[in-house]
Amino acid sequence: MSITTVIAIYFLIWWITLFAVLPWGVRSQHESGDIAPGTDPGAPAVHRVWRALLWTTVIASVIFAVLAGAYDLGLIPFEWLARISAPPRRY
Repeated sequence: MSITTVIAIYFLIWWITLFAVLPWGVRSQHESGDIAPGTDPGAPAVHRVWRALLWTTVIASVIFAVLAGAYDLGLIPFEWLARISAPPRRY
């Protein structure tokens, strides 16, 4: 695989993982009982974006390492990937 492909695949894994990690440990202003005037009660009480980005990077790196290792060992053959990603046949 080229370096561009590796970066693109890692970015996709990272981006999908980000949306899975973002809700972890978030408490709304309504839950915490401290609603700032002019804000939505469902807005986060404390923004912990850097923590979410760190966890996203760690988890995405592990997922990418497992998938890259499986690909390098031949557990995920290229022909199979090409077959499942091809457009459907019309009969």
